[in-house]
Amino acid sequence: MSRPSANPSTNRPPKPAVVAREPTTPIETAEIESLAQSAGYGVVDTITQSGHPDSGSYLGAGRLEDLAETVASSDASTVVVDDRLTPGQHHAIESTLPDETSVLDRYRLVLDIFEAGASSRRASLQVELAQLRYDLPRLIAASDEGMFNRFTESGTPVYDVRDRISRLERRLSECPDPAEQFRERRREEGFDLVTIAGYTNAGKSTLLHRLADELSFESSGSAGVADDDPLDGSNKHATASVADRLFETLETTTRRATIGGRPVLVTDTVGYVDELPHDLVASFSATLSEASAADVVVLVVDASDDLETVEERLQVSLDVLAEQDVDADRIVTALNKIDRLESGEREARVALATDAGLDPTPVSVREGTNLEALRERIQDYLPTERLRLEMPTGDEAMALISRAYDRTAVEDVTYRDETVVLECTGRPAVLERLRGAADRM
Repeated sequence: MSRPSANPSTNRPPKPAVVAREPTTPIETAEIESLAQSAGYGVVDTITQSGHPDSGSYLGAGRLEDLAETVASSDASTVVVDDRLTPGQHHAIESTLPDETSVLDRYRLVLDIFEAGASSRRASLQVELAQLRYDLPRLIAASDEGMFNRFTESGTPVYDVRDRISRLERRLSECPDPAEQFRERRREEGFDLVTIAGYTNAGKSTLLHRLADELSFESSGSAGVADDDPLDGSNKHATASVADRLFETLETTTRRATIGGRPVLVTDTVGYVDELPHDLVASFSATLSEASAADVVVLVVDASDDLETVEERLQVSLDVLAEQDVDADRIVTALNKIDRLESGEREARVALATDAGLDPTPVSVREGTNLEALRERIQDYLPTERLRLEMPTGDEAMALISRAYDRTAVEDVTYRDETVVLECTGRPAVLERLRGAADRM
């Protein structure tokens, strides 16, 4: 898909210069460079500036000239700005650069990464819609006042973009939500749903490998163990990347797990990124809605970050989950990477999460520390009822017991002369269907 731009990119290799600005020093550029690499760019230079952004050109005239010289000397094809530019700032930067040099701010870069990661038709349409909505005001800003009226007429670029937006909105409104269909089907089959949420690089994908039945943690550093029956119907033989690569895929990764003897589906969602507008992500990604439908949300927090970062990211994560109608009583908090902390540092982070109304479990997913306690905590949060059935022995009873083993946690099966007694725990709806089948015998 080609994105509208007043200065379209050429076929030159994707070589960006990264621009970052913060009120104070030092100015960190590691994450924006990682995002650029995730988009397939090889960063050729980095330009930083302290102070608040200039309202007109973002960098100011002098630093903007320095940027233009850097782009020309390095033959950079793109400038990636670690901020959200206004349409006017975008145009001011792009018009100062050498011809055919494109400008991407942080959020437009994320949209491009999502475009590459969209593996379904619905996801592709959602990403295209978000891109067009974001690009439209920048396309308008790139035109002078006299040309604006002509651009709004039929057959002009602005009109074409608005028309495409309308058509995409209609097509998406008519599409069924495959994620919801999947969730309903798996609930009917008796699976509890667990979602792993949190920031990128907190250890979410590693936790999925630890919990999943069919993935080998030891071999996951390369390809992992192939999943011959992917539950989402796509990405066959794929496993989640332990590296938690930034936005590796727009789609969620779901695997089977057994927790407390119960069959569970665990979903690893797209990780949060600092200063990413999650309302923008939610407009075209189903990843956050996975949390709203889950029985339990495991919020993974990188406890090795400094205390201020842990507090900020914990609050942002809770705010995002609250927007998805996830109640606090469904959230299990895992403070990960405690192996990197001293005793006092661990206690400070536990106290921080406790003050936020959470009951955190300190773990090291990589080292396997305290994972059994985390499993028990997840089990405690799963919806549970107990069922005791006494049935006449026979093929029907054996078939029902087999179903119970597949869909519940079977605690005991007792065989008597003419009857068999089944005791199990599980989701209320599943137990009700087992009870109904037993009543018909």
